[in-house]
Amino acid sequence: MSPPTLIDPYGRAIDTLRISVTQRCDFNCIYCHREGESQPRRELTVDEIGRIAAAASSLGISKFKITGGEPLLRGDIAEIIQAVSPHAEEVSMTTNGSHLESMAHRLSEAGLARVNVSLPSLSRELFEAITGVDALGRVLRGVEAAIDVGLTPLKLNVVVLRGMNSGEIPRLLDYSREIGATLQLIELQPLRRGAAIWRRLHLNLKPLEELFKAEAERVEEKGEQGRRRYHLRNGAVVEVVRGVENPDFCLNCRRLRVTSDGYLKPCLMRDDNLVDLLPHLNSGNPGEDLTEAFREAVRRRKPYWVRGG
Repeated sequence: MSPPTLIDPYGRAIDTLRISVTQRCDFNCIYCHREGESQPRRELTVDEIGRIAAAASSLGISKFKITGGEPLLRGDIAEIIQAVSPHAEEVSMTTNGSHLESMAHRLSEAGLARVNVSLPSLSRELFEAITGVDALGRVLRGVEAAIDVGLTPLKLNVVVLRGMNSGEIPRLLDYSREIGATLQLIELQPLRRGAAIWRRLHLNLKPLEELFKAEAERVEEKGEQGRRRYHLRNGAVVEVVRGVENPDFCLNCRRLRVTSDGYLKPCLMRDDNLVDLLPHLNSGNPGEDLTEAFREAVRRRKPYWVRGG
């Protein structure tokens, strides 16, 4: 793979592309931000996704994450992974896990390296209250199946909700340690569901991260958004994603997004700087036009949270 050649006006090198392949989902999570999308016009085809990945790779993007919606609702998801993987050092996926048990082996064979599984609670009742679906058992079986076929290191994504699952963190830490997964605690983003819900459920995770720092026997520095991985003394491994009012998070961001309907999205939090890929996919010179679209998207990147902003 080529080294990153995409450097934005703030000196941030871009090496990661999140590709949303659908906005369809069989859950209705109260914290869903839909990757910042609204009213998608259509879904990209396998061929289009492959061409986008090829253009990204030519510019030094080496890590690709398949997202949704729920990506496993695409009947051609294995073909999508096969189209992306020749252009990647790593292809990973974020999934709600509801279809992972039956598909884990096929996904691994297609070239998927690892998965992040959303797991808001280990309580069946609370899981249903957060997701709208009684599916905890299916998700836990999917986690086991993913580990069995080597879709690892597996991460458990937990959006922390004050007064709901915030008291469950010790139990989630124990579970993640038992199965050999990393627990990734994610601060609720102020998107989609309205300000009132965000004010009620948002919990600042900085004090919690300070506790992990004090309890860690080893701290791993990560390039992604300035994050750290805490190896706790009890054997658990945890990361904390604090994206709200956090300038360090933005200043270390190394990713672009592709929406399910074919826009390059430079920032999750913004909709005023998108670059439409469809005209470039259908042009007479799609390879060159797509790479120029990536360069334009990078030129439009601007940190959402800034110091003093």
